[in-house]
Order: sequence, then C-alpha cells, then structure tokens
Amino acid sequence: MGEEPNDARPEPADRIPDGHAPNQDQDQDRHRSPAPPDPRVAPVPEAPPWAPVPPADRAPEPPGSPGAPTTPPPPAQPPATPTLAFGPPPQAPGQASGQPSGQQPGQTPGHQPGQASAHQPGQTPGQPFGQAAAHAPGQPPGDPSGAVPVGAGAAAASGYGFPQPGPATAPGYGPPPGYGPPGYGPPGYGPPPPAQPPGPANPAQAAAIALLNLSGLGLGYVLLRQWIGAALCWLATAALLVVALPADVDGVPVGVLVGYGVLLLAAAADGFRRGLRATLRVGAAVRRLALPLALVLLAVPAGGSLAYGAAREEAREEALLARLTVADERVKSGQGLLFDRAEPLYRLALATYQELGTKHAGSRAGKLVPARLDAYYAQLSAPYDKKDFCKAVAPLKHLRGLPGTVDKDLLGTRPAKTDEPLAESLYGCGTAALGVQTAEPPAEKSLNELLDTFPQSPQATRVEPAVREAIKTRSAAVDGGAVPCGTVVELRALRSSVDALPDATFAGASRETAAAVEKGDFACGTSQFRSKEFGDAATTMTQFAKDYPNSPKAAHARSIAIAAEIADEEPEAGKSLPPAKAPGGARMVMVVSNDGPGSVELLYTGPTTGKITLNACATCTKYPSSVFLDPKKVKACTGPASKYPKATLLLPAGNYHFLQKRAGTSTSTGGDTKISKTKIEPNYSYTNCLYVTSGF
Repeated sequence: MGEEPNDARPEPADRIPDGHAPNQDQDQDRHRSPAPPDPRVAPVPEAPPWAPVPPADRAPEPPGSPGAPTTPPPPAQPPATPTLAFGPPPQAPGQASGQPSGQQPGQTPGHQPGQASAHQPGQTPGQPFGQAAAHAPGQPPGDPSGAVPVGAGAAAASGYGFPQPGPATAPGYGPPPGYGPPGYGPPGYGPPPPAQPPGPANPAQAAAIALLNLSGLGLGYVLLRQWIGAALCWLATAALLVVALPADVDGVPVGVLVGYGVLLLAAAADGFRRGLRATLRVGAAVRRLALPLALVLLAVPAGGSLAYGAAREEAREEALLARLTVADERVKSGQGLLFDRAEPLYRLALATYQELGTKHAGSRAGKLVPARLDAYYAQLSAPYDKKDFCKAVAPLKHLRGLPGTVDKDLLGTRPAKTDEPLAESLYGCGTAALGVQTAEPPAEKSLNELLDTFPQSPQATRVEPAVREAIKTRSAAVDGGAVPCGTVVELRALRSSVDALPDATFAGASRETAAAVEKGDFACGTSQFRSKEFGDAATTMTQFAKDYPNSPKAAHARSIAIAAEIADEEPEAGKSLPPAKAPGGARMVMVVSNDGPGSVELLYTGPTTGKITLNACATCTKYPSSVFLDPKKVKACTGPASKYPKATLLLPAGNYHFLQKRAGTSTSTGGDTKISKTKIEPNYSYTNCLYVTSGF
C-alpha cells in the first residue's frame, strides 16, 4: 500500500515549549504517513471529547526507558477514526519539554503544583514535544520508523486540521471537568471550581472595616468591594445632610437621628462580620493604614456633629437676636402714642425681654436685655423729664408695677427709682387740675392717689397748702376780676375736688371753697346784668336764690333776677342794677285788677322791684280789637269791683316798668306778655286793670 504524502510543516521554534527546534526524530515523525486501515479489522469507535484521560502518573513510558515494563506490549488496535483538532496544543506557561530535576513524588513530570500538564494529550511523559504516544498498527511502541498516524507528532500538535487517531485525544478537547489537574479542560463545562476556603480570623481588620463604616462614608464596604452597602451608606448620609442643612433652631428630628444611628451601627456590625475572614485585594500598606484611618475618620461624624451644633447654635443666636429686634421695634412704635394705646405693644416687648433675659441669659440677645430695659425706662420716663406730669403718671405707674409681671432679678433697682418721679408727677398733675372743670384726670384722683401711695412723701405734705392757695387766688379774682363767671366755674370745680379729699385734712378748705363759690355766683349775676346779658343774669340770680336761700344776698338776687327778666323785654329797664335795699319815705297805693281769662303775673322794677300774681277771672273774656279801634275806648274793669281779682302795691315815687305775663287757658295762649311803663308820683293812688284783646 502506498503512502500519502504528509503536508505537515515544521512548527516554528517560538511555538514549541522551551523554544527549541525539534530533533531529527521528530522531523522524521512529522513526514511519515499513517498506514492505511486494515479493512478486516473493525474500526474502534472514536473516543468522545469528554472521555477520561489516564492520569499523568500512569501514562505509558516509551520502550527502553528506565522503569519501562518488561511485559510485551498489547496487540496493536486498529486505528481509530481520525478527528480534527483546531488551535495550538495546550501548554502550561513556561513549561519545558523535559522533566525538571527534583520532581516530587506523585507529581506529573513537567508540572508544578496547581499547574496544568505541559504535555499534549496522548503524549508519554518524558517524550519529546510533538511525538505521539499512539502507534500505527503493527508497529512496536517506540519504533521511530513506524508510520505515524494522522495528527500524531509535531505536525498534529500544531492543530492545523490534521486528523487524530482514535486513542489520542485531539488538542483542545479533553476529559470532562473534574478529571485531571485543576484548570484542565475548557471553560464553561461542568460545575465551577470549588470556592476558596475562608482565611483565618482577623479581628483587627474586621474592627477597621467596622469603624470605616461607622464614619458614615461606607469606606469599609469600599475595601470589601461591597458597592451596594457603600451606596446605601452614601444615600443615608446624603439624606441626613438634606434634612439637616441648613441648620435651624429646631435641628434634626429625633426620629431621623435615631434611624441614621441605627443604620450606622448596622453597617458597622455588617462590616465587622464581612471583614473578619475576608481577603482584601489591596496592598499591605493600605491594610496597615486601614485601622488608623478608621480611627481618624471617626472624627468625621463627631466633627460634623460639633460643626452642626455650632451652626445650630448660631442659628439660635440669630433667631434670638431677631426676636430682640422685633421687641425693640414694638417699643419704638409706641413712642409718641398715648400710653393707653401703646401699652399692649409695651407688654409684648416686655414678655420678649423677660424670656430672653431669663431663659436665654447667656445668649448674645440675653446679654443685651439689661441695656434694652434701661432704654425702655428712659423712653417711658420721657414725659416726666419734659414736666408733662399728667402724661407721665400712667407710664411711671406702669414702670413701678413691673415687678408684679417681670422677673425682679432682671429688673433690679429700676422700679424703685420711679417712686420719686411718680410722686412728683401725681402732685404736679393734681394741683394743676385744681379748679379745672374739664381736667382729665380730675384733681382729686391724682391727689388722693398721691396721699394713698406716698403718704409720707414731701409731695403729700404740700397738697393742703396748694389747695388753700388755689382757693384764695380764685376768691380774689371774684372780687376784682373782669370775668367773675369764669372764676365761679373754677371755684365750683375746685369745690368738687376739695370735697372729694379726706375730710380730716381738708374740712377747712372745703368751707372756704363753698364761701368763695357763693360769692362768685352773686358776682357772676351782677356782672352779667351790667353787661346787658339779662337772660343769663336772670337765670344766675334765680339759681343763686334757690341755692342759698339763707344768704343775706338772696333777696337782692331775686330783685336782680326780676329786673333782668323785665329788661330782657324792655332794655331800658336794665339801665341800672336794682338796689339791694328799698328806699325809705312815702309809698303810693296801686290797685291791680285782672279782667282777663287766666291768671297773670305782674313784674315791676323801679325804685323798688318785685312781682305779684293775680288769679284768673272766671267770667272775663277777651275784648275785641282791631287796628282801627282805639285801645283807650275799651271799657275794661267797668263791672262790679268784686268781679275782678285784685292786688295792692305800695310803691315809692319814681318811674316803673311793668311786665305782664299771662298764663295760658282754653281761650288764650300761654306766655302772652305785655310791657308798660308808669310814673308814680307822691300823694296819688293808682289803679291798673289788666285785660286781654283779640287780634281782630
């Protein structure tokens, strides 16, 4: 049988282990052609790629080698169906084709512990690289002159498509996973290699990782390459910063702080557990620095807490200063207002001052409260400084009463300093209101408060002399003043104030005031009469006679009132003030009769002044009259004398003015008046008939 030429080409030296060129025998093996298969022998089925390969330590040794068996070789088997292999043969990195010296028992020649075998599948240990272990049928083992099966030798090792004999495993194939040395076989087949057993416990490393996680930065998880845990730490820290910043007075809610603390403790515990036996893929220098770095990084949360506490304290200080500013604005806004309207603002400001000065005394705002209180007292005492005593009383009373509502230690001696100004203001306001009818507050209110609050003060002892001086001054004004009626108004107000003061002290002053008022009322009436204010004079003198019926001037006051009433209808009657006493001498009789319906009041004034009232005439009527009828032709009082009501007047000689005032009846209008003038001469008697005429 002829041989087919073999196209195998020599393998380059750089693709052969150890970089050596093949020897002559290998070259010869590459150019041999395999013997054709014997048709009489059934072909042996080709071994599948996962067929197990005998261990390296049981591989057959070449004939003639030391330790080779002496038993004859088994009969040759028919060649297996050739297979094709692709790619270079597997070879351990840096492995030489020869067996190194010093090989350990049980170690495959040319292998290091944990390394894959360096010889090709089907290659006998110690055989030169590229020489196949399989033989052609009928060829004794180790015979180099025999035919080389397709795919055997160096040409087959190159993996360029040469068929392989059945017993030999094609390069790139091999036993299924689990057979042969570790790493032998294609990836992706069979179960993964067994996990590396955990290393020994390292508490220092675990503590370092736990502390790194406890810093809140998740650096322990970063060393462990646990990115999910690190991301959770970062997210938690970022969320805390979002909630906490910017720092405010209220700070972070307690629930958030507790949750974050629990998370950090859980991360530290988990980091300790994971890092106890973990193998860190970092350098030794980093491992040595991990624990010191963790301890240093613990300053991050501690420093952050301190910084946040400082920021929160600053925010608190700013908030307190803002509240102080609001209180100052309230005090300032009350400036210029009446105290009653400004007091609510002052109360609010004081409440703020007290809280800042007591509960936050150590704050910047709290330390400013004493100065604010000094300014507060100065502002409310400003009316006293301007001698506006009545306006100063209310704010000074407010300042003096602050110990009842504001902390006494905070106020110090400030309230006591208001006693003197308040007493002086009460005295000044009370004495200034004496005799002022429209004074607010009235004089008695301020003076009584002074006497009750500061009875031993110098101001209290000066009240009675001041009252007597006011009475004396106004009484003198009544006698020679141009406007006695105004003085009377003051005297009346003064009397009202004095009557409201304690009787034990001001009884004498009260009597003096009453006498001054009586004198002032009479002086006012006469002043009005002289000023031709007859209506006011009549009213004043009538009231005087009612108020002082036992006064020696009561009769004269009634005369002035009658004369003023007549003069109000006939000004000529008011040329002179009626005399206080009637003149002496002879008096003439005047009989006055009423010949008209309704009663009639007859007022007269002249040398003497008075009035009489005549009853109504039951049978008398009005006399008809017209513009063409002469009143002298009216025949009044011509009936029986007993028919007409009568009255007799005894009048000194002189000129008299009469005013007839008839009362209203069913046939006459009330208030009808009539003025007449009569001269009374000595040694005569007179009659006067009073009647009523109709309009037509």
